[in-house]
Amino acid sequence: MTLIDSFQTAFNTVRSNKLRTGITVAIIAFGIMALMGIITAIQAMEHSLKESFSMMGNNAFSIRYKELSIRMGGRRNSDSELRDKRKKVVRTSNLNKFIEKEEAEYFKKNYTFPAIVSIYKRGASAVECSYENKKTNPVTTVFGGDENYLAVNGYTIVEGRNLNSIDVNSGRNVCLIGSNTAKVLFGENQEKSIDKIIRVGGLPYRVIGLLKEKGSSGFLRQDDIIVTSYNNASKAASASPTYLIGVMVNNVNQMDFAIDEATAVFRGIRKLHPTDDENFAIEKSDKLAEMFIG
Repeated sequence: MTLIDSFQTAFNTVRSNKLRTGITVAIIAFGIMALMGIITAIQAMEHSLKESFSMMGNNAFSIRYKELSIRMGGRRNSDSELRDKRKKVVRTSNLNKFIEKEEAEYFKKNYTFPAIVSIYKRGASAVECSYENKKTNPVTTVFGGDENYLAVNGYTIVEGRNLNSIDVNSGRNVCLIGSNTAKVLFGENQEKSIDKIIRVGGLPYRVIGLLKEKGSSGFLRQDDIIVTSYNNASKAASASPTYLIGVMVNNVNQMDFAIDEATAVFRGIRKLHPTDDENFAIEKSDKLAEMFIG
């Protein structure tokens, strides 16, 4: 059979089975459209996440607690001591130790490297906020921070003021409000939110600042946020039991030196033996992006 005969046979088959051919072509077309839509959505999500983390800057890192590692198959490390690649002792009894407030505050006071240090923690999640007869969906997250939280995490104030040391030390009910939350509660007049009393999870808070829109993705709702002091956020029953320490160095070329000094300071706080491995984790902001998008 020649090539012309093959085309003629195919044409005759298509012509005699128009309905089946139409359905097949439609299925293929819709499949290609769906695939292109998925690829476009993934690319948009990756772009949004990269933008979100880039706002933190590549000169930032965080200190968090190190979880007790779990081997494949779900079995925890049964040995009381393991040794890592650097031949340091990993004591499993030291892992899963939350960062306490006193540890975070001591680090902030004694970390002398040229950098901005912030103490913060995650407060209540899936919170409903309300003002007069308006209320948000239960999608707002409360974060407790200090006067440096906004700078380290890439937020900007467009109205009002930042948290100060009095707010942090007293733990009083004041907050900064994210742009999405403000839009729902105050409409187009978001600047009127300043000094208003809103309810966050049923509790009254005075709004002292309005945050600039930062952008959100499927993973991060960065504008559905309430920022208060970490002493206030810790009062919530659902607040995270551990504190986080964010560090933004002045010179990105000094990042490795900054991390080395942070490691040394926090090892001293934890009273680790020179042969012990760290029982805390230090992560750069660009590594956090890789955790989400690879």
